[in-house]
Amino acid sequence: MKVFEKAPAKINLSLDVLRKREDGYHEVEMVMTMVDLADRIEMQELPRDTIIISSQAGYIPLDEKNLAFQAAKLIKDRYDVKQGVYIHLDKKIPVAAGLAGGSSDAAATLRGLNRLWRLNIPADELQRLGAELGSDVPFCVTGGTAIARGRGEKLEPIESPPQCWVILAKPPINVSTSEIYGKLRANAIQSHPSTDRIVQSIRDKRFDLLCDNLGNVLEEVTLDLYPEVRQLKDCMIRLGADGVLMSGSGPTVFGLVSKEAKVPRIYNGLRGFCKDVYAVRILT
Repeated sequence: MKVFEKAPAKINLSLDVLRKREDGYHEVEMVMTMVDLADRIEMQELPRDTIIISSQAGYIPLDEKNLAFQAAKLIKDRYDVKQGVYIHLDKKIPVAAGLAGGSSDAAATLRGLNRLWRLNIPADELQRLGAELGSDVPFCVTGGTAIARGRGEKLEPIESPPQCWVILAKPPINVSTSEIYGKLRANAIQSHPSTDRIVQSIRDKRFDLLCDNLGNVLEEVTLDLYPEVRQLKDCMIRLGADGVLMSGSGPTVFGLVSKEAKVPRIYNGLRGFCKDVYAVRILT
């Protein structure tokens, strides 16, 4: 038997850090939504008790360093599953990009193995498992649009943003999330995005207000460390995107665009800057 799962990318419409916690993590409040750039995960039972991962992408680990491998091992150990599984990752989301590609793969693996092995694990329990793997995994388990609090595991689903185009552009660098958080001084943040205003703009279907209130406190760290991310953001603004923000810890920058006629000019302008450019839609 085989099962297939899509693992969509996420973007942060807002990302706020409230404080550094005693456990070393940061207390965050963010609004996340999913876009239709997705990896595709194929899972097939194996007769022997092992986990095998393959991928067409030559740049990801295929052992216990891979989050999908960790998700499979976690679910096998926790529910005493003695069967093995072969997992193929058809990668489309760039890695180390601030788009939660690895987290979404792990979430898709949890969902898929729940079906493959008929474990009947409820969604909230899958989210708790996901929290053991990474801060973005619980959100990726259920997707949609949500406010995430705590270290990302406390989720409050909200309605989807107004439908629009999302242009994603990743410069040819990788950014370490732990490095960016390590250099952030939470008590020195000058300007915090307003989760309430983001949520209100979504509720009122006010695309203009959504664009006006995008915010990510990690930008000040990443943009200082990696000037090419700042250049990319400036370029996207110049090309006419309605709202522009870095996603997660970067380096991917996204632009929200309401008019389809503007998409080719922005897309082509960015392709002159970097090869990883995608024009996608928000998943509703």
